[in-house]
Amino acid sequence: MINWTEVPKTELHLHIEGAAPPDFIRMLAAEKNVDLSKIFKDDGSYVWKDFAEFLQTYEAACSVLQTPDDFRRLTEAVLDVSAAHGVIYTEMFLSPDFCGGGDLEAWKDYLAAMTVGAENGKAKHGIETRFISTCIRHFGPEKAVQTAKITALTAGGLLTGYGMGGEERHLHAADFSKSFEIAAEAGLGLTSHAGEICGAESVRETLDFLNVARIGHGVRAIEDADLIARLVEEQIVLEVCPGSNIALNVYPTWGDHPIEKLRKAGVPVTVSTDDPPYFYTDMTREYRKLHETFGWGLADFKAINRTAMQAAFCDDKTRQRLMAKFE
Repeated sequence: MINWTEVPKTELHLHIEGAAPPDFIRMLAAEKNVDLSKIFKDDGSYVWKDFAEFLQTYEAACSVLQTPDDFRRLTEAVLDVSAAHGVIYTEMFLSPDFCGGGDLEAWKDYLAAMTVGAENGKAKHGIETRFISTCIRHFGPEKAVQTAKITALTAGGLLTGYGMGGEERHLHAADFSKSFEIAAEAGLGLTSHAGEICGAESVRETLDFLNVARIGHGVRAIEDADLIARLVEEQIVLEVCPGSNIALNVYPTWGDHPIEKLRKAGVPVTVSTDDPPYFYTDMTREYRKLHETFGWGLADFKAINRTAMQAAFCDDKTRQRLMAKFE
């Protein structure tokens, strides 16, 4: 019997606010005298029934994350959970829009605090962390350019990537090309959410206009054979989050999820959790369900993790050191 918790893991797609443990948010709410009791179930987990309620719960939980030190503590709490599930390398999405309201000096303070949190997590668990700064799609292209400029000015250290999250149905990928050009010029790794809520065309547009090396989710590329061929040819890595896709009804069951078909077709796929406590998952559960559903064994997961480490936005010394864990 394999203990999936102890299997070393790499995670490339994790939203720092979305990974906030419920216990941590309750503690922070109590400290700030904020009543958030309505967003928790009796068992202490987050409560939501549909996408609209998910967003309401998410926003309410984030309302108590107000200072750089709150985010330092959040980083440490998230890394405690990740490390407990065998994660040895993680990349977290964070945004200057939520950390400092788009102000450069405030963002520097938040980033410094989260860096301390990541360093504390490494000292405690040995886990490596890198940060991906994101613009928010539904905030619009002008705001994205501002976010990219702020990110470019603070690139380096643990801040190694740039991406885009938010409402996938808003505008077109081409509208955000300038912001990605700014990030690319700063030497940042590029990724963007696409092909989750929207179909294969969303992935194609993202590849055409944003010059990304990775796609966040990207699973609906399975709907277009020509796009699959392109992903294979260009070796575009998909940051796949199966449990998230199922929780949000992108696919009804694990058996319906296309990750196995994508992998068999030669598309480089990785495994992540997205917003794990909201989707009642963790990396151990993702691995166990993939094993139960598709028969993936240790050799399959080592291959998945080698793909992830090759695509990671980190320095080669760190990459090679951690790649040795998956030989």
